[in-house]
Formats: sequence, C-alpha cells, structure tokens
Amino acid sequence: VQLQASGGGSVQAGGSLRLSCSASGRTRGSYAIGWFRQAPGKEREFVAAISWSSDMTAYADSVKGRFTISRDNTKSTAYLQMNSLKPEDTAVYYCAAEFQGIPTPLFYEYDLWGQGTQVTVSS
Repeated sequence: VQLQASGGGSVQAGGSLRLSCSASGRTRGSYAIGWFRQAPGKEREFVAAISWSSDMTAYADSVKGRFTISRDNTKSTAYLQMNSLKPEDTAVYYCAAEFQGIPTPLFYEYDLWGQGTQVTVSS
C-alpha cells in the first residue's frame, strides 16, 4: 500500500486549502490516518488524526477550530480542510497510516508515510 498526499499550494493569510491523502494498493485493515507537518529547521509536528470509522478525531491545539480532518473510505482518501490559514502554518504536510486504528498524535506510532505536499501561507 502507498499513500499520496496532494493539494498543497501557496495562499495568502486567511485563505483555505484542502489536502488529500489517497491510499493505493492493498490496504491493511482498519487504519487510522494522521497528518503531520514540518517547517524548515523545525521538528515534525502533529496536526490531526482520524480513526477508520471517523468516530475519533484529534487535533493539535494550534489548528483546533481552523482545520478539519475527514475521510471517505469508499475512495480510500482522507482530507485535511484548512481554513483561516496563518503564515505559521507554512510547512511540508505529510499523511501517515497507523495500522492499529488508533488516531494517535505520536509520529513514531505510524507505520506508513506518504510523500509531503508543500503549503505556503504568505502574510
């Protein structure tokens, strides 16, 4: 199975973007999806996560109320809707799959990572 993140781009502060994370190949059971980001010179940071059935979600405090994570298992795709973007949201965003199905904020719990997509927010 592979993950492909897409939807990044450049926007002005206050704008919106929707990132997608598509899984291809033979998926393994009921996996959770997490979004992480990494800005230049900074450590990887948890953004949001969602369980297989979407009954559990988790968000970093820095994005609560602005970002929404969702998924459509019929399309093997998860989404990160990002509203009210700020310059500090600028980073490479990664999606990852956690095969125990737990939407954890701990990056080392994730089993599979996609390539990143760049998000740039200008002031």
